[in-house]
Amino acid sequence: MEKSDAAFRTIGEVSDELGVQQHVLRYWETKFPQLRPIQRAGNRRYYRPSDVVLVRRIQSLLAQDGYTVKGVQKLLAAKGGETAAALPAAPPAALPLDELLAIRALLVDALA
Repeated sequence: MEKSDAAFRTIGEVSDELGVQQHVLRYWETKFPQLRPIQRAGNRRYYRPSDVVLVRRIQSLLAQDGYTVKGVQKLLAAKGGETAAALPAAPPAALPLDELLAIRALLVDALA
């Protein structure tokens, strides 16, 4: 049985899901003040869905985009420290085909 997208995740679940070691996640918590999972008794960490999204974004910036930890810190700080600003950009909404064809026709007429 799989958890809901809105469910909290343990550090082990986030680690398995994203392929990031648990000690790396704990390290990132010390380096990125925006990343603050809930800690229960015994320091058990529970990541909210927004925390998981932020971890994905940090991982992407570090591993795929070539940022350093300091670079990601500056990027997140420049965005006002808001985790919502650190989210990946949403894909553009697709327009219906008839609207696209009408726009194309207007552009062809304008360039003719």
